[in-house]
Parts: sequence; structure tokens; C-alpha cells
Amino acid sequence: MSRLIRALIMGPPGSGKGTMSSRIVKEFKLNHLSSGDLLRSQIQRQTAVGVLAKQYIDKGSLVPDDVMVKLITHELNGLPPNWLLDGFPRTVSQADSLSKNQTLDAVLNLDVPFDVIVQRLEWRWIHPGSDRVYNLDWNPPKVPFKDDVTGEDLIQRDDDKPETVRARLEAYEQLTKPVLEFYRSKGILTEFHGTETNQIWPHVNDFLSDLLQHPSKQSIE
Repeated sequence: MSRLIRALIMGPPGSGKGTMSSRIVKEFKLNHLSSGDLLRSQIQRQTAVGVLAKQYIDKGSLVPDDVMVKLITHELNGLPPNWLLDGFPRTVSQADSLSKNQTLDAVLNLDVPFDVIVQRLEWRWIHPGSDRVYNLDWNPPKVPFKDDVTGEDLIQRDDDKPETVRARLEAYEQLTKPVLEFYRSKGILTEFHGTETNQIWPHVNDFLSDLLQHPSKQSIE
């Protein structure tokens, strides 16, 4: 690898962001920082930040910008300068604070049609006793809506029901559209359109490979 790279990945719930992040991290040897994982770790360890964050999360509220900014920037400052950030920033205020603390080389946005995401999650069913996951399209149970191992009924998580998914997607769009515009104005936003990870991945791979070879193309302080 010819240089370090600091990237941010964005995408709506169900867009395949987790799978894409795993591929990027493995291929380009980046340190993966997920704001969700970091918050869960802080809460589990009952740190001062974790206790504070849990109070907001339990109410269904967003953790305040200043708390998230301090948490994420502190973590990034402790990492080697070669990372993929996931789940942060969620507001323009957070994005602006991050840009004052860290250099970003690229912002990758996974643009997957909402109808595709709704259908994908609607097809996802689980076995509650083991959390085994099935997909009615590409990984169906042998007996419809029954677990392959126990024969017990599968369930659909409330979060995967179409009306819930659409509400989450609409909330995500309202919240993150200004953030995407912020990075677009900086000239470092690249959008990748498609319906599944295998379709989008080659374009992401080519983009990051090219960026590594031509670092002057884009980056902001």
C-alpha cells in the first residue's frame, strides 16, 4: 500500500454497510471504528460516557453532539492514522467538528434504493432461541417459517417489518441528507449506486485503489 487512508462510510440501515466495511477493512488493512460498537462498549463498561449515553438511548433520543464528538475524536486520536469510520457523523455539527480534528480522504455513500432495502429486510426471519438468520429469497428455511435445526417457529423482528423499516429510512434520510451535502461541498463525497454488496464492491474497491495511488485527488482538513 502506497499511503495511509482515512475514510468514512455512510449508508441507510439495511444497505449492506456492515458487509462493505468488513471487505474494505480486510482489503485495505484499515482500522475499523464503528460508533455503535464504541457506544455499546462504553455502556457495557459503565464508563462516564457510557452511563451518560445510555440515559439518552433509553429515552430513544440521540446522544448529544458534544458527547459523540469527544468520544469519537478521542478514539481516532488513539488509532494509527489509517482507518474507516462507520456511523459517525450523523449531523452537520458533528461533521464540522470532525473536520477540524481529523483529515478525511474520502466519504463513501452507499446509495441503495429504499424499496430494495424494505424488501430485503422483510425477507429476513430469525430463530429467537439461537438468532439463526434466514432470508426467504436466498437462504430460506427447509420448511417455510420453521427453524432448520429445531423445527420451531421463526419470527420477524419488529425492526424488520416494512412499516418500521420505512420509518427508519425516512428518518435516516432527513438526518443525513445535510451531512452528505456538507461533504459534497467539500469535494470528497463519492456515491456508489446499486442493489447489493457484490454489485457495488468492485466500484468501491477500484475507487479506493485509485485513491491510494493518487492521494492528491482529494482530502480535506
